[in-house]
Amino acid sequence: MAHKSYDNEFKEMIVGLLHSGMTRKAVGDEYNLNYGMIGRWKREYAERNGNFDNTLAPAEGDLELKALKKELREVKMERDILKKAVGIFSKNDG
Repeated sequence: MAHKSYDNEFKEMIVGLLHSGMTRKAVGDEYNLNYGMIGRWKREYAERNGNFDNTLAPAEGDLELKALKKELREVKMERDILKKAVGIFSKNDG
């Protein structure tokens, strides 16, 4: 079986889902990912202070851009979670 590679942005999104309260099982099932790999990404994210890259330190403007992109991803994730919750509760009310 071929090795699949995931970009850093995808890994950060997955870790963000874990930080939002989703379980490794739920994230793994939704994105068809191995639970152990998800745990490794979470650990690497924490060890590297949110940076999956092994490159040189980014410039100050790059740091701000990265922070803003991260915040945008988190806000979108929260929005999507709320949309799902509203859908679930709407079904139960009917």
